[in-house]
Amino acid sequence: MRRLRNRLAGALLSVLALTLTATGCQGSDEPSSGARADSGTASARPVANRVEPLAKRPVPDLPVTVRSADGEQVEVEQAERVVPLSGSLSEIVFTLGLGDRVVARDVTATFEQAAKLPVVTRGHDVSAESVLSLKPDLVIAETTTGPEEAVDQIRAAGVPVLFVEAARGLDDVGTRIRAVAGALGVPAAGEELTRRSEQRIAAVRADVPRQERPRVAFLYLRGSASVYLIGGEDSGAGSLIEAAGAVDAGAASGLEKDFTALTSEALVKAAPDAILVMSKGLESVGGVDGLVKIPGVAQTPAGLDRRIVSVDDGVLLNYGPRTDQVLKSVVAQLYGGGDAR
Repeated sequence: MRRLRNRLAGALLSVLALTLTATGCQGSDEPSSGARADSGTASARPVANRVEPLAKRPVPDLPVTVRSADGEQVEVEQAERVVPLSGSLSEIVFTLGLGDRVVARDVTATFEQAAKLPVVTRGHDVSAESVLSLKPDLVIAETTTGPEEAVDQIRAAGVPVLFVEAARGLDDVGTRIRAVAGALGVPAAGEELTRRSEQRIAAVRADVPRQERPRVAFLYLRGSASVYLIGGEDSGAGSLIEAAGAVDAGAASGLEKDFTALTSEALVKAAPDAILVMSKGLESVGGVDGLVKIPGVAQTPAGLDRRIVSVDDGVLLNYGPRTDQVLKSVVAQLYGGGDAR
């Protein structure tokens, strides 16, 4: 039941991801430079397209038995052929220094080191046959990964499957790193990477300008499918927005769900000073020029000032080892100057 509830909670995001791959938002599985300047955006340092592994490569101490987020006890005897079923989980494995053991990737694993791996997942649409054909000895999944039948098929084939709680905010960074590191038999490396990640995030937060907090609305855009949504309390972006010294405009306006259809009325109520979007979404509506043509956008303070913050789809809400870079890019674009300092 817990897996079912988690999947229901993530159902909208799954549908949106499938929409992305089915409606011509081209290039979503290719490396991207991250946030980039467009008409009306600040010149900002992009998120690096490479992960930075720990300086010392850890040696796995296996076998181990770990508790999966779905309540199962998972015994990992070896981890020579690992399949992480999301870009965020792939990022953690590579940053721990064990990327050479990864044999496949999700479409959202867009960083350079993983780019040439075969894609076995698109928008939570796991192909059990594709995964099993690679003869993995460990599969790492999100609690929102599906369909459930595919995951059950992988487990029925005797492959250990570890579920990790889906990321919802900055507080999840360390928890997810430790979970993955524990299953790989490198818990000490997990603690080291957690410390490094949290220290870097704290350093960026310390440099956030001390001024009146701007209101930031997170919009999910897929122009080719006419999908325009505004994020609410459960969108996953609130933690990032707050860490950047801002107010989540959607949540503050009373939107309790993850996403709500974007309307002029919703935008007027949210009254954002800035708009946060994924880079592919911004491209899909024709950049900032196209964004301000969406009904209601031009009438907001953000639309009037053309104050748009854009970050690469594959990293914006990962809440992992590169989140400090994501936060730094958001802060730089939000306050101007091209750098958070």
